[in-house]
Amino acid sequence: MTQTNSFFDYSDADLKASMRRAIRLTAVLAVAGSIGLFFLAGWQTAALFIAGALVSATGLYEWQQLIAVINAKLDNQKSPRATGFTLMMFFLRLGIAALIIYASLRCFNGSLYALIGGLGLAILALTIEAVRLLRS
Repeated sequence: MTQTNSFFDYSDADLKASMRRAIRLTAVLAVAGSIGLFFLAGWQTAALFIAGALVSATGLYEWQQLIAVINAKLDNQKSPRATGFTLMMFFLRLGIAALIIYASLRCFNGSLYALIGGLGLAILALTIEAVRLLRS
């Protein structure tokens, strides 16, 4: 009996669901991590962690929007949003992310590693989703 691998049956809807789960996992890890850092290292370090996590979560969201537009173009379907608007928002988010990182580093005297940890939450969430895909 031959078993089909779900890796080859991965659809656009599956990708969208994976990205939503990654955004949700990033938010949960951000809340849990910031609470832990608040008690261990103080509010400034927790704020840096939240700033990094916010940039991570919005990055995942913007990539999800960009992927939806690209997939619609590849499938010759109507895009959920205008391509120009999606690209403008993507680059605008990059600028806002840079401002958030700069402002949080200037205003909070917490640990730089907390900011880096918050920024890495998206990578962790996407890795967990990839492992979930490979195991199914």
